[in-house]
Amino acid sequence: MTKTSNPTSSLIIIGLLFFIFGFVTWVNSILIAFFKNTFQLTNFQSYLVTFAFFISYTVMAIPASAVLKRTGFKRGMSLGLAVMAVGTLLFVPAAKTASYEVFLVGLFVIGIGLTVLQTASNPYVSILGPIESAAKRISFMGIANKTAGIISQFVFGGLLLTGVGSGDAATDLARVISPYLILTGVLLLLAVLITFSSLPDINEEEVNVDTSEGAGDRSSVWQFPSLVLGVIALFLYVGVEVIAGDTIINYGLSQGFVQEEAKHFTSYTLYGMLAGYILGILAIPKYISQQRALQWSAVLGIAFSLAAVFTSGYTSVLFIALLGLANAIMWPAIFPLAIAGLGRFTKIGSALLIMGIAGGALLPLLYGKLADDFGTREAYWILLPCYVFIAYYANMGYKKRGW
Repeated sequence: MTKTSNPTSSLIIIGLLFFIFGFVTWVNSILIAFFKNTFQLTNFQSYLVTFAFFISYTVMAIPASAVLKRTGFKRGMSLGLAVMAVGTLLFVPAAKTASYEVFLVGLFVIGIGLTVLQTASNPYVSILGPIESAAKRISFMGIANKTAGIISQFVFGGLLLTGVGSGDAATDLARVISPYLILTGVLLLLAVLITFSSLPDINEEEVNVDTSEGAGDRSSVWQFPSLVLGVIALFLYVGVEVIAGDTIINYGLSQGFVQEEAKHFTSYTLYGMLAGYILGILAIPKYISQQRALQWSAVLGIAFSLAAVFTSGYTSVLFIALLGLANAIMWPAIFPLAIAGLGRFTKIGSALLIMGIAGGALLPLLYGKLADDFGTREAYWILLPCYVFIAYYANMGYKKRGW
């Protein structure tokens, strides 16, 4: 089957998956602050949470592509959910043994499952309709993702950060057992529901054909500069998105805010992203192209980063939160620009882009090291070169059709 006769129902199902992505991913900001306090970690050590979670995308993206070739999109999505359930279940023995290392293994396994889901769902959304309006469809997915992220902040922020440190470490760690057992059950239930859903498979080779001159002569995915540069842009984008969302709680604490107030700061970043997605849905492609939206997003990222570095206190925290607005349209714009015209290379191209999510593993870890050595505010200088490269891709890189 090349396309579903009811794309709306398919998008609703995929939207549910993006909701799960958001809930599981954005709770990391809470876990970073929680583990930092409970295990008495440095900034660098606490950001091993994001490293363990996101590095799995690099390790598993190519294998995930191979899995999807055998299973198809729908069964691959169910498999990804089941693997995620194994990872969330590992939080129970991790809490009982007070082992930070086992928690990190659990996060890595969750990331493996998400890799399969992301490798399947992102190209699915991009090619379910015209590629020119893919950013609008992915923006709808982003709203589901970030709404779930905001909910996770309130649920897990209340469960894990309220009164943390008032008892012993074993008592604090026991707080994760019940919510992660519930999350395991939800993931398994969704795996079953996806298996028996009406979600069709799409033949991306038929609906994402490169019509440019000489396209048929390409024998390797590396012959698409727009994809290769897109992978780099996506790597940097995910890095700055995770830094903006997952470091802001600890940054707020370093700026003198109390835990009860700082625990909500990630939700401010997510509100900014929601606003950006809504603007994208209203404006793309009717008033602005997805490429132009990416240009403006990069400019805002540069401006907000500079403002955060040169201010302090609540103002600086606010500009970090506003990076959510700058980042919102980046994934919806970069992904379709990078996979446009890949044809039979779409699955492997998607896998390479998913590998770019490793930016969320490496750049926050580098931020943590810089924060330990130079200060939490000064470490945000790392954002500037990332946004500059994204601006280059939005202006010139995406147009390259040959080396």
